[in-house]
Amino acid sequence: MSGAITCSAADLSALLGPNSTAAANYICGQLGTVNNKFTDTAYAIDNTYLLFSAYLVFAMQLGFAMLCAGSVRAKNTMNIMLTNVLDAAAGGLFYYLFGYAFAFGESSGGFIGTHNFGLKNFPTLTSDYSFFLYQWAFAIAAAGITSGSIAERTQFVAYLIYSSFLTGFVYPVVAHWFWSPDGWASPFLSGDRLFGTGSIDFAGSGVVHMVGGIAGLWGALIEGPRIGRFEEGGRAIALRGHSASLVVLGTFLLWFGWYGFNPGSFTKILIPYESGSNYGQWSGIGRTAVTTTLSGCTAALTTLFGKRLLSGHWMVTDVCNGLLGGFAAITAGCSVVEPWAAIVCGFIASLVLIGCNKLAELLKYDDPLEAAQLHGGCGAWGLIFVGLFANERYVNEVYGASPGRHYGLFMGGGGKLLGAQLVQIVVIVGWVSATMGTLFFILKQLNLLRISEKDEMRGMDIARHGGFAYIYHDNDDESIQFPGMTPGSPLPRRYDPPAL
Repeated sequence: MSGAITCSAADLSALLGPNSTAAANYICGQLGTVNNKFTDTAYAIDNTYLLFSAYLVFAMQLGFAMLCAGSVRAKNTMNIMLTNVLDAAAGGLFYYLFGYAFAFGESSGGFIGTHNFGLKNFPTLTSDYSFFLYQWAFAIAAAGITSGSIAERTQFVAYLIYSSFLTGFVYPVVAHWFWSPDGWASPFLSGDRLFGTGSIDFAGSGVVHMVGGIAGLWGALIEGPRIGRFEEGGRAIALRGHSASLVVLGTFLLWFGWYGFNPGSFTKILIPYESGSNYGQWSGIGRTAVTTTLSGCTAALTTLFGKRLLSGHWMVTDVCNGLLGGFAAITAGCSVVEPWAAIVCGFIASLVLIGCNKLAELLKYDDPLEAAQLHGGCGAWGLIFVGLFANERYVNEVYGASPGRHYGLFMGGGGKLLGAQLVQIVVIVGWVSATMGTLFFILKQLNLLRISEKDEMRGMDIARHGGFAYIYHDNDDESIQFPGMTPGSPLPRRYDPPAL
C-alpha cells in the first residue's frame, strides 16, 4: 500500500530521551499494527470492488440470454437459451483448466502464458481469485457474442465444441497479447513496447468484442443464411425475432452490466493519483462510467433517427442494437478519453453499425443478432477511436507515466498509438480467422455444424429439445401440426393439449 506508515524505534527513542527504548519499541509496534490494518483494508476494498464488478459482468449473461431469445423466432427459444447457459458452464471449466493460464500465466515470448493451469500455485503476488472470476466473466461474454451470429440453424454439439475452444484457447491468447504484463503488444509491458506505447484496449473492444464478432462472422459465413432469409432474386426477407420485450429487457441488463465491464476493468479502486486529495482512481472509475453512458446514449439516438430516415419507422430493436454498438466501441478507450469524445465515439459507432448491416444485406450474410456487425465492426472502430482521441493525462494515470508513452493523434500525441491500434485489429482478425474459421470449416465437413432443413423448418425446440419454450404462433410457419388438426387448417393462437 502506498503511503504506508513507517516507524524507527532508534529514531523515536532519541526524541523521547534516555531510558526510552522500551517506550519507542511499543509505540512503533502499535503503529506497525495500525499500518497492517490499513494495508489489509486496502486489499479488502480492492478485492470487494473487483468481485462486485465480476458479478455485474456475469449478470450480462442474463442480458445476452434475453436479447438472444427475443431476437430469434419463438420456435428456437429454448435452443438459444440453452446455448447461453452452456457458454457459461463449459466456459467456466475450460477457462479454469487452460484459459486463465494461457491469458495471464507468465510467458517468455509474449505469445501465450505457460503457468497456473488449473489455478496451480494460485493466488500469486499480483492476482487473487477475484481476478480469475472477473476474467472468466469476460471470456464467456466473447462466447455469448458468437452464439448470436449462428443462431437458429446450428447443431447443439457444435455450440459445445466452439464455446470450449474459444474460451479455453482462442480468446485467452488474444487476452495475453494485449492485457498480460508479458504480452508482446501490451501497454503494461515493461520493456520494448509496440511502437513505444503498446496497444490500448482497456476493457476489450478488440479482445472481447472483435474476437466474438469475428468468430461469429466465420460461423455464419460457413453455415450460410437461414432458410427464407433471402429470396432467389436476392431480396432480403426480415425474419424478425418474436419478442421486442425480451430484446429491451436484455439490453437494459447488458447496460447495467457494462458498469462492471468498463469501470471494473481498473480492478482496483483505492489508488490515489494525488496523495491527500479527492482525486484518485475512484475519479477515473467515475469518468469511465460517464464516457460509457454517453457513448451508448449517443449511438442509440443516432440509430433511432438514422433508421427512421432509412425505413420510415421508429424501431425499438434497432435502437437497442445501436445502444450496444456504442457501448462496444467505447469499451477500448472508456478510461482514457474525455466525456465529449465519447459522444463522437457513439455517433460514429451508430453509422458503422448501419453501414455494416447494409453491407451484410448486399452480401447475403445472415446474422440474426447482428453480432458480427455490432461487436466486430463497432469494436474495430473503438480501437481506432483510441488512437485518435486518447488523452495524455489519462493515459499516464491509467497506464503509468513513462518515456515514449504516446496518446491520441487528434490530441497532439502523434500517430504511433493509432499504428498500434491498427496492428491489434489486423492480428485479431488474422488469429480468429485462422483458428475459428478452421474449426467451423472442419465441423461443416464432419456434418456437425448445421441442422437438417426439416429440423430448421420445424424449429429447433420441437426437433432437438423436446418441446416449445411456451405456446406460440409464428405467422410465417405453417409446418407445425398440432394433434387434432388437419393439414392446411389455420394455426390456433393458443393450443391446449387434450386432457389425459
